[in-house]
Amino acid sequence: EVYFKNLSKQKQKEVMEKNGNNQKLRVCVATCNRADYSKLAPIMFGIKAEPQFFELDVVVLGSHLIDDYGNTYRMIEQDDFDIHTRLHTIVRGEDEAAMVESVGLALVKLPDVLNRLKPDIMIVHGDRFDALALATSAALMNIRILHIEGGEVSGTIDDSIRHAITKLAHYHVCCTRSAEQHLIAMCEDHDRILLAGCPSYDKLLSAKNKDYMSIIRMWLGEDVKTRDYIVALQHPVTTDIKHSIKMFELTLDALISFNKRTLVLFPNVDAGDKEMVRVMRKKGIEHHPNFRAVKHVPFDQFIQLVAHAGCMIGNSSCGVREVGAFGTPVINLGTRQTGRETGENVLHVRDADTQDKILHALQLQFGKQYPCSKIYGDGNAVPRILKFLKSIDLKEPLQKKFCFPPVKDNISQDIDHILETQSALAVDLGGTNLRVAIVSMKGEIVKKYTQLNPKTYEDRLALILKMCVEAASEAVNVNCRILGVGISTGGRVNPREGIVLHSTKLIQEWSSVDLRTPISDALHLPVWVDNDGNCAALAERKFGHGKGIENFVTLITGTGIGGGIVHQHELIHGSSFCAAELGHIVVSLDGPECLCGSQGCIEAYASGIALQREAKKLHDDDLLLVEGMSMKKEEIVSAAHLIQAAKLGNTKAESILRTAGTALGLGVVNILHTVNPSLVILSGVLANHYVNAVKDVINRQALSSVKTVDVVVSNLADPALLGAASLVLDYTTRRIY
Repeated sequence: EVYFKNLSKQKQKEVMEKNGNNQKLRVCVATCNRADYSKLAPIMFGIKAEPQFFELDVVVLGSHLIDDYGNTYRMIEQDDFDIHTRLHTIVRGEDEAAMVESVGLALVKLPDVLNRLKPDIMIVHGDRFDALALATSAALMNIRILHIEGGEVSGTIDDSIRHAITKLAHYHVCCTRSAEQHLIAMCEDHDRILLAGCPSYDKLLSAKNKDYMSIIRMWLGEDVKTRDYIVALQHPVTTDIKHSIKMFELTLDALISFNKRTLVLFPNVDAGDKEMVRVMRKKGIEHHPNFRAVKHVPFDQFIQLVAHAGCMIGNSSCGVREVGAFGTPVINLGTRQTGRETGENVLHVRDADTQDKILHALQLQFGKQYPCSKIYGDGNAVPRILKFLKSIDLKEPLQKKFCFPPVKDNISQDIDHILETQSALAVDLGGTNLRVAIVSMKGEIVKKYTQLNPKTYEDRLALILKMCVEAASEAVNVNCRILGVGISTGGRVNPREGIVLHSTKLIQEWSSVDLRTPISDALHLPVWVDNDGNCAALAERKFGHGKGIENFVTLITGTGIGGGIVHQHELIHGSSFCAAELGHIVVSLDGPECLCGSQGCIEAYASGIALQREAKKLHDDDLLLVEGMSMKKEEIVSAAHLIQAAKLGNTKAESILRTAGTALGLGVVNILHTVNPSLVILSGVLANHYVNAVKDVINRQALSSVKTVDVVVSNLADPALLGAASLVLDYTTRRIY
């Protein structure tokens, strides 16, 4: 404790040096009504008691200056404060419009006052519409604002006004830990929030030691006893005036029936206040022997009255805040204080719609004594507030900063960033693996998932759905907005309906399969499906060598041979979706048998399966392995072994690869003579092994008019996934496919 006191003194000393040793903090305290003065007065006394640090200017406005509400500015004068300015700002009326006009009138008058006073800081209390005008004026005139009692929660329009003032204020003094947490949640700077407690508690907690019987008799009569009277204070609820008037009428009826001496205070200046006064007069409250109706009671005397009452009833914040310090029973009516923290002395009657309910609450509460509550303060608020004021550095930037909670990878609204984060779910159904990826607009594979492709239709579809759901969930974490799902699969596909018509033998149970409907229903996203060869061509058109090329062909050289044809910037599907089955171009009438059932297809010579077949034949005849090669006994012979053997000088392996390259080259020549593209792109794991052979065949066999065609190897790492993604990205963002 000594350490923190010394630290605080040192900080105050540093602030004084920064602000200038002779410079006092000029504080303007603006008070609007009797309620806020009860909270501000202790602070004003504290400021006045330290003239070496502060200069105090007092501005009085609002209901303080209205006779119907007791001309309560007089109690400020009685407390020996000099009132610098009196502003008549209340527009008389009984509806919401009068409140709005009062705010407007205050906004018109306040700038001149603030220009003359030039305060360093303005202290504003609470949640009244007058306070909103004060905070708005000060904020727009670049005057620092200290807001008292921010962060609390209650009913009616006061909640909105209180929080609006919080956003305008630079510094905050709150009363409870919960209010402090609310301010932090509202993004206010924690270093500018002081949990001090309610300033009025500095008086409340010592109030019982004073003479109180003379005060009780003065206001309620000579024959009244302690704990044998009621204090009633009820205000209109501006968001439901009609209901609040009815509730006040029921309250008065219940009090009349209860037949106890009652002190009734006039309501605040609010829409509906005059109607409540009319209800009082209609029921003869001002002349009833059990009632005393008053416009105002000085706060010191009011403390004594509620401290020794048998009960307090109404909807004033005083009932749920200050009265708890004495343990006096309270009946809180309606919703005006909904959300406020209360002690066990408060009984809530939220739906006070019958006289019997209110009467029953009076019977339950009257005359009880509850433990004292210190929810709203411990009696030391003012010293904390003064210390807080002394710590304010006027050289700090006036512009307040908000402490927003951290967000994951804050997304800029710059157009380039939006394009980067628009993404697709890409699915590639291969003969061995099932892959799903999140692919961005620029072709970046943000996240990829791989599983073995199940053998049955049911298991395969279930796995696709599971992987897509997981990827869609992960997309949120990596800031990708999924526009749709693109699927690349082997076989013949109807892209218009999203149906796999016939599959290759590599993927079992995959014919007449509707992929679009179940996946779209599960993910609530559009779904596109196409053949893997077509997807490879689309990938080249969007991300690879085909970008900007009007006519080109892509050949995939992998397990099988496939491809796609782009003509005049559009992918060719054919009348029965069988176009670009390039692997099944026949290059020999008596060639090896193909998986399609025909003979002499390119795929029967140049596919990975064909090379594996030839490698196995060589291995079975002990003609595959050469010096520098070795194979484990259980190792399966593959196309890779054939390629390795050819590189190491195996002439038979070289011959097989040469024949395969020639077959592929002849197929390309046929393509050149049929569709006359300007570019041929070889893709897949075998492309680098075939590119030179294809160029040689073109030079030997092609017509001179097509020999100038460019033949290149794809630079795309994953054309199937990128092509599936381009199905989505082109459709949803460019509409050209």
